[in-house]
Amino acid sequence: MINDTKQKVREFYDEVGWQQEDDGLYQNARYEDLRPVSREYIHKTRLRVLNGLIPTGRFLLDAGSGPVQYEEYKSYSAGYQKRVCLDISIQALREARARIGDHGLFVVGDLANLPFKQEAFGGAVSMHAIHHLALTEHPRAYAEIHRVLAVGKTAAIINGWHEPRLTMAFEPLIGLRRKLSGRSAKKKKEWLSEEDPAGTFVQKMTPEWLKREIGSKMNIEIKPWRSLSTRFLRWFVRPFGGRMFLKFIFWLEDVFPKFFAENGQYPLIVIKK
Repeated sequence: MINDTKQKVREFYDEVGWQQEDDGLYQNARYEDLRPVSREYIHKTRLRVLNGLIPTGRFLLDAGSGPVQYEEYKSYSAGYQKRVCLDISIQALREARARIGDHGLFVVGDLANLPFKQEAFGGAVSMHAIHHLALTEHPRAYAEIHRVLAVGKTAAIINGWHEPRLTMAFEPLIGLRRKLSGRSAKKKKEWLSEEDPAGTFVQKMTPEWLKREIGSKMNIEIKPWRSLSTRFLRWFVRPFGGRMFLKFIFWLEDVFPKFFAENGQYPLIVIKK
C-alpha cells in the first residue's frame, strides 16, 4: 500500500503536476488562488515560513522541494550557501535546477528515509510535501528531518489539517453556492482506485494527532501560516472589498496565533532541535 502510494505520487508529479501549461504555470498551481485580489495575502503567508527558520547557514534542506515553485520560496535559502532539494520526482528536480541553478544541490529521495547524515543541515523547509505520505509514515518523516538538523537549528514545515474547524464551518455555505450555481457536490477522491485521478494522494493530520505523535517526541511549535483554504478564497473573496478583508484576516492570524494555527487550514510547524 505504501509503495503503491509513493509510485502514484511520483507518476503524478513527473507526468502532470510539474509540467508547465500554456500559461507558463505548473499544473499544480491550480491548487492555489492566483487571482489579483488574493495576491498580497498569499505573498505574506508564504513569507511567514521565514519566522520558523534561522536565516543563515551552510546547507538548507528543502524536503519535498518540487520545482521551488514560487518566488517567495527562493527567499528561504537566501542566507544559505546551498539549498539541497530532495524530491521523489525527477521532473521536480529538473525544474528546480532550472529555477535556482548553482545555488542548489539536487537529490532524488524519500521524505521518510532521508539519505543524509545526522546533523547535516543548518535549517530545513518542507512545503506541502509530508501529506503525500501515508499517515503511518508521517512520524518517520518528521523524525528524519529532526535527525538531519544540527543542534540548535530549526525546520519549518507546512501541511494542511484534516477537516480544520474554520474550513468545515463554511462547507455548508460552499455546498449551497455550488448547488445554486448548478455544480454538483464535491466528491471525496479515491486516489489509488481511480484510473485517471485529477490529483494525487494526500493524507492529512489533526492538531491532536500532531501533538500526540510528533510533539511528544521532539520540540515543536504550531504557528499560523494560512487559515483560509483556496476553496474558501475562490468562493467568498471577491474583487470588491476582498483585499481589505484579507488584510483583516492576516491581522487576526497574528493577533490570535494559537486559534488560527490550530483551527485554520494550514499551520506552520516549527521543529526546534
